[in-house]
Amino acid sequence: MAKLSPVLRQATPVLAERGEGVYLFDTSGRRHLDFTAGIGVTGTGHCHPRVVAAVQQQAARLMHGQYTTVLHRPLLRLTERLGAVLPAGLDSLFYLNSGSEAVEASIRLARHATGRQNIVVFHGSFHGRTMGAAAATTAGTKFRAGIGPLMPGVTVAPFPQAYRYGWSEAEATRFALRELDYLLATVSAPQETAAFLVEPVLGEGGYIPAPPGFLEGLRERADRHGVLLVVDEVQTGFGRTGRFWGHQHSAAVPDVLVTAKGLASGLPLSAIAAPAALMEKAWPGSQGGTYGGNAIACAAALATLEVIQDESLVANSAEMGARLHEGLRKVTADHPVVGDVRGRGLMQAAEFTGPDGEPDTATALRAHRAAVERGLLLLTCGPYGNVVRMIPPLVVTAAQIDEALELWSAAMAEAVTGG
Repeated sequence: MAKLSPVLRQATPVLAERGEGVYLFDTSGRRHLDFTAGIGVTGTGHCHPRVVAAVQQQAARLMHGQYTTVLHRPLLRLTERLGAVLPAGLDSLFYLNSGSEAVEASIRLARHATGRQNIVVFHGSFHGRTMGAAAATTAGTKFRAGIGPLMPGVTVAPFPQAYRYGWSEAEATRFALRELDYLLATVSAPQETAAFLVEPVLGEGGYIPAPPGFLEGLRERADRHGVLLVVDEVQTGFGRTGRFWGHQHSAAVPDVLVTAKGLASGLPLSAIAAPAALMEKAWPGSQGGTYGGNAIACAAALATLEVIQDESLVANSAEMGARLHEGLRKVTADHPVVGDVRGRGLMQAAEFTGPDGEPDTATALRAHRAAVERGLLLLTCGPYGNVVRMIPPLVVTAAQIDEALELWSAAMAEAVTGG
């Protein structure tokens, strides 16, 4: 009898039967408050009626029209609709299935467009598990160990992790930009550097927001050296951070934007967006794929965009994110084991550290387990697994935020006593 790979590790023991909004229901009928959202995927909540209807209607009409063979209306309508929310000038789209694929497509485009080899990523980055994306990932050795040699041409610069360094955000930003300048002077010459690839908030790296000045510093250096700024919005896009795109907390505008996760409310769809003049520099045959731009996924994405707009979910993300952040700070105020509470919008996290400032993974895992046992589904992240993150759907209400905070408070009390 076939079984799932033993390498796969489930974050919770839940066997989900159905989902509704912010809740998952297991096979026994127990309700769980889902603050994982499929790792930031189900922004409109589980089985939003308008998304479900769009999928059902499209499935009865056309399930798949391979878009380098034939075009279909959901693809064309989605492209037009995305044009209204993408940064000005990013008017050309290429669709794929996953975040990793989209990241690799952005790297391919950057190298083709510039004729340069090197890609600069930032310490703590997560861009995927496929070979090229793994080479650009530094959120933990588990994502890249044992598969080398990895794709060459990737260099790593510091990310302004203020808490880790023990500095202010301004000090960390100055340090990171100064070290980037040093890297360009010593490791990757500007004339050999194709792109800076950056997340507006480190995801697997620990939910660390990029200070606005850091992204703006990258933009200035990209302009100065003819380097492309590629922003990985796989997790931060579609309202997750309280702005439609995570980079919009700064004045920096990317040359290439990568999106996935929340794009289609759970169906596999990703894309890269760039100015047409840049996109046309991709070499013939370098863009394609069997399933990218699938008709059902595009219909789901169209419905997702309509729900985000009609239900003001970006504004709700900002408002509920602030409520969640404040509540997390209050809950952890009496627990010194939480060294930092941080995030943007509905992308919040608590980092567990010991009295010496070292990662306290054991307590983080106890808190995570205790929360799950109480019906609050969470995830961990960070290189040491000592960061507990909360990623509720964008439809979450104040009452549901408060319910989660009550459960988290009880879980924290149990965790710090070593239960």
